[in-house]
Amino acid sequence: MSVHTASLVALGLYMVGVITTFGVRSWIHRRKTGSTGFHGISGKPGSVEWWGGVLFVAAMVLGTAGPALALAGVVIPPRLPGLAWVGLITAIIGFLGTLAAQSGMGASWRIGVDATERTDLVTTGLFAVVRNPIFSAMLMAMTGIVLMVPTPVSAAALACLFVAVEIQVRFVEEPYLNRTHRRS
Repeated sequence: MSVHTASLVALGLYMVGVITTFGVRSWIHRRKTGSTGFHGISGKPGSVEWWGGVLFVAAMVLGTAGPALALAGVVIPPRLPGLAWVGLITAIIGFLGTLAAQSGMGASWRIGVDATERTDLVTTGLFAVVRNPIFSAMLMAMTGIVLMVPTPVSAAALACLFVAVEIQVRFVEEPYLNRTHRRS
């Protein structure tokens, strides 16, 4: 696969993946529950939770910028055609895994945490196998994009996403779940 083709396919796949996993999923959730499930960035500006949200947004922007800049010729990735194919397969599996895990959450699906909301704890499907299958699949999808367009910008997207996920899991999600679903 040529660098141009890999960049074009990566950008298209990334845009479809993001629109589907965030936009379409929010729309479906709203039709089923009356809520989009979107709670936004947690915490006060400057807090660790807030930084997790900011880094997540940065990852999304950089995830688009990496392939777009390569497509425009601003950043030139190395020509590694086999790696691009591996990346394509990895990204597709990652985006499909994200959708499957989101779907498996049913009415408990949301983006961000509302501390006053109580959702059911999902422990079936992919959640019976992986503690955070949505985040794991998102990291897989972004890894695929980086393999397709291996530039510093794409690598920065993956790094930002990894740190954002770690912060979200450790400082937002797990404390919320522990408070909400305490075992007696």
